[in-house]
Amino acid sequence: MKPPDHWRLLPHELFFGFFLLATWMRLGCAVGFLGRDALLYFVLIAANVWAVWFCRSDGTSMRWRLGLLFYPLAMNVVFFHMKTAIPQIHPERMDALLRQVDQGSIGTNLSLRLQPLVHPALTEFFSFCYILFFPYLLFSMIYYFCGDVALLKKFVIGLFTIYGIGFLGYSFVPAAGPCLSMTEKFTTPLNGWWITKWNAAIVAAGSNKVDVFPSLHCAISSFLLFFDQRHCPWRFKFYLVPAVGLWLSTIYLRYHYFIDVLCGFALAAFALWLARRYPRKPDCDLPLSATPATPTADSTTK
Repeated sequence: MKPPDHWRLLPHELFFGFFLLATWMRLGCAVGFLGRDALLYFVLIAANVWAVWFCRSDGTSMRWRLGLLFYPLAMNVVFFHMKTAIPQIHPERMDALLRQVDQGSIGTNLSLRLQPLVHPALTEFFSFCYILFFPYLLFSMIYYFCGDVALLKKFVIGLFTIYGIGFLGYSFVPAAGPCLSMTEKFTTPLNGWWITKWNAAIVAAGSNKVDVFPSLHCAISSFLLFFDQRHCPWRFKFYLVPAVGLWLSTIYLRYHYFIDVLCGFALAAFALWLARRYPRKPDCDLPLSATPATPTADSTTK
């Protein structure tokens, strides 16, 4: 007997949930299921199950908004926790493999090839584009969480499918990136001014040291950009140039390999396809408008 349509799991629930389950099992086998790290993932799995039930228990727009908030909260917890969790289940860094893939596919490392172009003004510009990822993501979440609920579900489906698959990539192919694994090969320093220093400090403090494959900077920003193109054209026009600069910055600033970027774009394309396809039927009290959604003060949607 098939479950009612509104109880069927959405793609992001499957992909993000599978990441939590797989990592919990790997941690349990590596350090024990009663270990602190394994217990954290167990709690997140239980919270994920609760969020799925909470959204569907009466299907109101408020329930969906609150339940879907689990994913950005869990994403932030998991991202920083991976710094200690991933070395326990996969202690080896895979930078050598990623370099070999680049060498075999394009015959070089693009960050090395871009050294002749390095200039303080260019480094400052790309650092600015790279650091824009964080407000871009934050404001996008606020915008869509305050808008139409059916559109919000499409947004969350795509975004957290990316995070679920991307975090699996981090856990199975942990790598530090060219800037850390190829330091001795770079002869031209990335000198800039205050934005360059600010960006470098944020990356050094915020990186979990396994967040390279795939490039979620490329995957997330691409998804946000082209989701906006369909549902909020003014945001697409506003972010287009900074987003392209962000993609180029991942290579110029030596944070990613070419294969990371390529897989990031492929992941974004998959997420956009899912977001357009799901949910097939509206299962909350707000229909998805055919026109671009904008935040509304209507009390029935709050």
